Amino acid sequence: MSACAPPHTQHPRPPHTPAPTRRRFRVGGADLSAAVAVFLIALPLSLGIALATGAPLQAGLVAAAVGGIVVGRLGGCPLQVSGPAAGLTVVTADLIHRYGWRTTCGITVLAGLAQLGLGCLRVARGALAVSPAVVHGMLAGIGITIAVAQLHIVLGGSPDSSVLANLRDLPAQLADLHPAALSMSALTLALLLAWPRLPGRAGRLLRRVPAALVAVTGAAATAALAGLALPRVELPSWHSHALAGLPEGPVLGIAAAVLATTLVCSVQSLLGAVAVDKLVAARPGPQSRVGRSDLDRELLGQGTANIVSGTLGGLPIAGVAVRSTANVNAGAVSRNSTMLHGVLVVVAALLMVPILEEIPLASLAALVMAVGIQMVSLHHIRTVTRHREVPVYAATTLGVVLLGVLQGVLLGIAVAVALALHRLARTRITHEEKEGVHHVRVRGQLTFLAVPRLSRALHLVPPGAHAVVELDGSFIDHAAYESLQDWRSSHAARGGTAELAGRRDGIRTAEPAPAAACRCRPWTPWRNHRSCFAAAPAAPAGQEAGHELARGISSFQRNTAPLVREELARLAREGQRPSQLFLTCADSRLVTSMITASGPGDLFVVRNVGNLVPPPDEEHGDDSVAAAIEYAVEVLGVRSITVCGHSGCGAMQALLAAGADRPDTPLRRWLRHGLPSLARMAGDRPDRPRLAGRDPADAVELLCLTNVVQQLAHLRAHASVARALAKGELELHGMYFHVGEAQAYLLARSEGGTVFEDVTEGVGGGEEAREEVRAASPRQV
Repeated sequence: MSACAPPHTQHPRPPHTPAPTRRRFRVGGADLSAAVAVFLIALPLSLGIALATGAPLQAGLVAAAVGGIVVGRLGGCPLQVSGPAAGLTVVTADLIHRYGWRTTCGITVLAGLAQLGLGCLRVARGALAVSPAVVHGMLAGIGITIAVAQLHIVLGGSPDSSVLANLRDLPAQLADLHPAALSMSALTLALLLAWPRLPGRAGRLLRRVPAALVAVTGAAATAALAGLALPRVELPSWHSHALAGLPEGPVLGIAAAVLATTLVCSVQSLLGAVAVDKLVAARPGPQSRVGRSDLDRELLGQGTANIVSGTLGGLPIAGVAVRSTANVNAGAVSRNSTMLHGVLVVVAALLMVPILEEIPLASLAALVMAVGIQMVSLHHIRTVTRHREVPVYAATTLGVVLLGVLQGVLLGIAVAVALALHRLARTRITHEEKEGVHHVRVRGQLTFLAVPRLSRALHLVPPGAHAVVELDGSFIDHAAYESLQDWRSSHAARGGTAELAGRRDGIRTAEPAPAAACRCRPWTPWRNHRSCFAAAPAAPAGQEAGHELARGISSFQRNTAPLVREELARLAREGQRPSQLFLTCADSRLVTSMITASGPGDLFVVRNVGNLVPPPDEEHGDDSVAAAIEYAVEVLGVRSITVCGHSGCGAMQALLAAGADRPDTPLRRWLRHGLPSLARMAGDRPDRPRLAGRDPADAVELLCLTNVVQQLAHLRAHASVARALAKGELELHGMYFHVGEAQAYLLARSEGGTVFEDVTEGVGGGEEAREEVRAASPRQV
């Protein structure tokens, strides 16, 4: 794993910029095994998607080979696998039905040229502005269309080009079943569902073979052994393969077709590249060798591949989620796996034609129908429901099913814009009195449109009364801010008091807050904390610390406790369920909740001088640390343990400066547990730890890094830890925090030795990816 330089040193790599790639084509073991796994998935799916579109079956193989080789070499996302995608099935089927196959190939070429133009204009990141509800709705609509159409082939018939027509003809098709086709389809679906759920150790080994390959192979073998007479794959000679022709048809129709193909191909590929970045970042192992995606380069690679695929008579190409996920999970570390999978598709298309022609069409239809059903994701539905975007999702889905992909996406975007404007303009303001306190609640964004209603509600508060204005939104514009402040001032002049609640919860205003105001966030109450306390009279000597503690507690009770009380009450009822044991130094500069972005109940923290883990069999050992480890692993069931060292550690300095003539004190007896770290550093070891991009600055920093590695070795010697590691239920992590730079590093292994890497490298760029890292902490960091 190559070291990554921290973002504040030298020339930082911008988000979505690829890592330098080697010029020589070398295929490692991980890339080879990943390529084979992806090839075994891509082969039946490519044939099934070609069948679903009504294109020649060889067109699916052409698109899979071109997507693997061309996009794999030129694309900006090294581990994304491109090829014929289920998301393009409806668009391509409609084009073939309207214009014929050769014109559809020409439209694919024009769409590739359009993608090249967009890539040169560097507008790729604009695709990320599309609402996720629109994207999920588009995929759901395409999935429904695919499933309804392929159901007719599963039952032994032929589908229509319209979803409504397919639904209308379904009763007649059910009355005229073809037993052979239905039985092979049922067998395919049964294998697809049962194969990933095989139990036991043998099941784990068998599950390495893709379920799609097992399902199609099982159906083909059964049909051949039983001698069933049913339609099978027909791959004509490559000499008669149809290539692209000049688009023939109305200009506006061709332009709309090019636009639809370009839109679906580009959005699916770019969103897929971002998703692959997140998969790589969350994957244990050598993810740092894989650079983050360059979205503009990915668009250029996709455009080039569509030009080549259309010219050679292949289907349109886009990034494919199923194959990309398989590629990442199989351990691929470079673009060589993607390219090699394309080469394997070429070999199969040339040498495995007799085998491929044994596959029943009903089996491929069942496979594609299952993919279409999976595109209607319950997880996506729950997500859009939670974010109150069901109208956008529903409008896009119905638009795609009833009108078409391009029309459905445009309808979804229009509904999303209308919903955003509605939320911006809709503000609910209520007033009520409880026990002499007047509560004015504002729900929604507070803009100038709501100022008249706000003014009416505020004037319901009588002079001299105590009022609480609760703001539940994320923005206050200048007009609303001025109105609120003017009322507050006048109310105070008439003897009343007013309190603004909710503004400490991250609400932004169009007016900067006064410099003297407390800017503390509830999750970082330590920030500028001295400015949050009112000036207090001088305390007698020796009592300053007590007064400061009292002021801090008072600030917590006023500012933070109301915001975390509900969460702490839940934890009090349910008990603690931390996912991680975090063992770190007692140094006052290490704020564990800050550097891991964690909250109550997330971390089980053990702190001691020097973040030491005494070995379990050592004489004069310390049972408190061992007891905490045993409790965390066996009672709390934590999934990971992190040993965190830090720069400028006083314990490590004391170890380096220790002499034989020092008195025997409790501190010196405790620091004896760090002597193995000192010996490890002094030894001639090839895996001496280093930081990302540089060697340790001095002996103290080297000892701090070495100590983390040594304490992890001590940790493995504890019986409870060893048992959990053997069962695969626990992970160990090393971490180093540079206090002066506010920079965190994670321990990793590479060919060059032990490296502490910048924790921000390998995470998808942009605010979306940073938000995901914050949400994942500390469980994934």
